[in-house]
Amino acid sequence: MRRDIRSSFGSASGVARGAPLTITLTITDTAKGCAAFQGAAVYLWHCDINGAYSMYSAEISNENHLRGVQEADASGAVTFTSIFPGAYSGRWPHVHFEVYPSLAQATAASNKIATSQLALLAAVCHSVYGTEGYSASVRNLAQTSLETDNVFRDGYGSQLAKVTGDVSSGYIASLAVPV
Repeated sequence: MRRDIRSSFGSASGVARGAPLTITLTITDTAKGCAAFQGAAVYLWHCDINGAYSMYSAEISNENHLRGVQEADASGAVTFTSIFPGAYSGRWPHVHFEVYPSLAQATAASNKIATSQLALLAAVCHSVYGTEGYSASVRNLAQTSLETDNVFRDGYGSQLAKVTGDVSSGYIASLAVPV
């Protein structure tokens, strides 16, 4: 469990660079009238500034940054300190997450009760991608849209995060997640 997912842990030593992004998901239990889902576990991950995923992309397969698990508090919230993800070819900028009924059950993929992604606002992406390090994202973002993304094209309204902040002080992305 960790809040700050910018650095790798264990024998890995990399630190992801990029514009600051705080991600807050609020998990609610639809079976209980959308009450806060205290104790739910959220596994969250996303790509780095170059559009690469730690543990999977060849250039950073030995790193484990930009991944983490947290347990929802009494209000159903989990908050991760991270960086704004890059855009890679064919995909709109996004953050992946899975929800599990508890932290103890988050160790097996078969226990997940929801898998989803949050999408980031176009205006914010354009602002961030105008900063140092995101040059490949400018090209990749220009080649796709939420409507043509292979995941979001079937509807993204419930996955579009509310985003506040700015490039200099960082952004906060928040999303309500009913499960």
